[in-house]
Amino acid sequence: MKNIAVLTSGGDAPGMNAAIRAVVRTGIAKGWDVYGVQHGYAGLMSGDMRQLGQRDVGGIIQQGGTILGSARAPEFKTEEGRRKALRQLQSRGIDGLVVIGGNGSQTGSNALSQMGFPVVGIASTIDNDLYGSEMTIGVDTALNIALEAIDRLKITASSHQRAFLLEVMGRDCGYIALMSGIAGGAEFMVIPEVEVKPETIANEIREAYRRGKKHAIIVVAEGAKYNAEALIQYFKQHSEVVGFELRATILGHIQRGGMPGAFDRILATRLGAAATAALARGEHGVLVGLNKGQITTTPLSEVVKHKKQIDLSLVELARELDR
Repeated sequence: MKNIAVLTSGGDAPGMNAAIRAVVRTGIAKGWDVYGVQHGYAGLMSGDMRQLGQRDVGGIIQQGGTILGSARAPEFKTEEGRRKALRQLQSRGIDGLVVIGGNGSQTGSNALSQMGFPVVGIASTIDNDLYGSEMTIGVDTALNIALEAIDRLKITASSHQRAFLLEVMGRDCGYIALMSGIAGGAEFMVIPEVEVKPETIANEIREAYRRGKKHAIIVVAEGAKYNAEALIQYFKQHSEVVGFELRATILGHIQRGGMPGAFDRILATRLGAAATAALARGEHGVLVGLNKGQITTTPLSEVVKHKKQIDLSLVELARELDR
């Protein structure tokens, strides 16, 4: 192996740049030329890539987002789109590819791998829903951003004896909502994995009010059946039931844009180094991730076949803590 390429795909996550840096520098240390692909799979199909040197990745470890960019690429889902990408790689003499991203990105990695090209995936998504890694790049930073929001809202909520609803990211997975809610002492968490009716939430908040609480915090994942918009409408129509005046805050993409914390920088660096190490020993068609404190590899065919499930025992723990 002489030349490799690296790309970022899907939603950006704090720590992606640290992973890019690690791939580039450990690849160069192995005597390879390393190419950065701009705009994900779209750039791979169009051949938008350039060689990266040591200095090109200097000073990016602390930056959020991705210096390589990311973009949607519907054409890549077709066989012809993937063949176009392979032709671009082969025309430049590139022998291996590192893909940094989540479920959709690694589905693309697996498709290229099935076509015979050496690919290694790096687990990166703030949702932490990617099979093959207990923690993915960006999760810790996104959690801490959500937690800071909860802490700040709780101060205002207590001052005015109000209930605050905080919507966090999590289209299909409630990990951020559940974990930030537990860490922040929220009264209720609403996640896609467990359907909860608005009436149940209203009853819980009313009981908190009757127990003498000066505030109530509800953390909602955006993908829950009753998300922030639905719950706000319900509480407006049944304001007399709750006992608190309700305010809503939607974090949205603020969670993605944070400067990565120490955990994400270190995790991304370890995974980036592990990706080039895997290519060097001839192991590909795998995802590098973190399991039980160790860097491991999982076949991409298994990664795309399974969906990582949230630990529902934590839902019960959250309920017990609020009693």
